[in-house]
Amino acid sequence: MTDSDDATDRTPSETRRATPGGGVRPTADDIEPAAPEEFGLVQAWWGGGKGKTTAALGMAFRAAGHGYRVHVLQFLKGGADSVESVRGEYNAIAAVPGISYENTGHYGWHGLLDGSDEDEHLAKARGALARAEDVVAAAGETDLTAPLPLDGDPEAGVHLLVLDEILYAVDQGLIDESAVLDLVDSKPANLELVLTGSHSEPTYLLDAADLVTEVRKVKHPFDEGVRARKGTEY
Repeated sequence: MTDSDDATDRTPSETRRATPGGGVRPTADDIEPAAPEEFGLVQAWWGGGKGKTTAALGMAFRAAGHGYRVHVLQFLKGGADSVESVRGEYNAIAAVPGISYENTGHYGWHGLLDGSDEDEHLAKARGALARAEDVVAAAGETDLTAPLPLDGDPEAGVHLLVLDEILYAVDQGLIDESAVLDLVDSKPANLELVLTGSHSEPTYLLDAADLVTEVRKVKHPFDEGVRARKGTEY
């Protein structure tokens, strides 16, 4: 008898029990240090629609919920007069073990003539790139197949690293495409790397990334003059 023949003889409950979930409804457990078995891909999220950072943070929280060590490094998002200084994701990150963040952006928006210092935007972006290189290098010196302390510094290794808006920094000419490719190339095998940003397709990443997702805008309230809303945009 083949495996397929055996499968057809199973009852629905027996089939469910043979799946990874075992037919058991998901529940919430305490978060304990653990190590992922299948991490190591490179993801790129780009496009003109809302949701790139939101998707990356969703993955970050999901990974942290499994006990994996996660770090979020944000480029360019140093704050602006148009939104309050508090960000909901930072409060949530602070409340969840295993996930940490850094904001390396200069106040204001690069290229929008808002009075912010363009040279400072450049310096902050390059500083963020150097910091990303350090975190990736530290991951390369760590056994990522083992659990990591949930309260450990990023320099002690992370399983998942989110570089938020790094692709937009490339678009703005603050970081070279080659620097991002070098960073990806230096990544250790078991580090999951998530890159977000850019309204134009990062074609330079198509061969280097394992997952490339375009977040396309169909309709956006910003087009009708609705400003960033607390709890959805920040």
